[in-house]
Amino acid sequence: MTGRPAALLLSLAASLAGCSALDPYPTQPRAAPPGPTAAPAVASERVAICYNTLGTTLAEVQTQAQQECPANTVAEPADTDWYLENCPLLLPARATFVCR
Repeated sequence: MTGRPAALLLSLAASLAGCSALDPYPTQPRAAPPGPTAAPAVASERVAICYNTLGTTLAEVQTQAQQECPANTVAEPADTDWYLENCPLLLPARATFVCR
């Protein structure tokens, strides 16, 4: 009987620790589309956030992107993809933002 309560407690602790595994996090942004290149003084930084579309609101993703942008810039949505190259299966969406 001592094994069952210990296993239950261990399972509960593991599930609570894994809750943050579904939080949005920064990743490598998608490359800018081909076209005329901007002058270095006008070039904008790109940031990307991996997130789960079922458990994360767009406002939360926007807030996370804003935190990744340099000071005195605004994170503007540029693109969203689901290629799973830079984001894991549980956070399949990658939103790319341009910091302007």
